[in-house]
This record gives sequence, structure tokens and C-alpha cells, in this order.
Amino acid sequence: MAYKIGDECIKCGACAENCPVSCISQGEEKFVIDGEKCISCGTCAGVCPVGAPKQE
Repeated sequence: MAYKIGDECIKCGACAENCPVSCISQGEEKFVIDGEKCISCGTCAGVCPVGAPKQE
């Protein structure tokens, strides 16, 4: 299951910098994950200081 970034996102960019498949990009209000490219590794959740990425 792909990850999705919740409204807790503070737009720090840690998730995007650490994503091994580069499927995270900055959106208008928060960072967003391309569910088609996400490999559900959990790296984004592990580096996020506010716990915004969660499995769908």
C-alpha cells in the first residue's frame, strides 16, 4: 500500500530528500506522494519530524 502525506505536513522536505524512488514532490499546501511510483518502503515516515506520511 502506498503512503499518503497528511495535513500535519510542515513542508520541511525531509521525505522528498530521502525517498529512494523520488516519488515525493512539493504540492501547494503540503508535499505529495505519487501513489503509482511509491514502493511503500516507509522511509518517508521514518524521517518525517511530525509523522505526516501514513500508509493508505
